[in-house]
Order: sequence, then C-alpha cells, then structure tokens
Amino acid sequence: MAVPKRKTSKARRDKRRSSVWKIAAPTLVTCPQCGEYMVPHKACGFCGYYNGRVVVNKEA
Repeated sequence: MAVPKRKTSKARRDKRRSSVWKIAAPTLVTCPQCGEYMVPHKACGFCGYYNGRVVVNKEA
C-alpha cells in the first residue's frame, strides 16, 4: 500500500488547493432597452425586457 514518505507541509497543501477557492466576477452586459447592467440570458431586473419583449411587468 502506498504511504507518503514525508508529511505534506501546510504551505504545499494550501498552494495545491488555492485554485479551488477563487471566485469569478459575474459577467454583465448592458440591456438594449434601458442600458442598465444585467446578467446575460436573463430578463432585465430594471425594465423587465428579454429578447426585445416584455417578460416581467415593471411598474414605473
């Protein structure tokens, strides 16, 4: 059975795991109707439009 010859140090262990915890900023695009930033492929949270038509009714 394979057994490690030496203990893995905390620095070496943490360097290996460092890429797992990185988070990426969400991608944002501008809404063609109102110009606000929105997540792509979702209805706009400000005006309620998606793909050129009203999906969510937003009161002014």
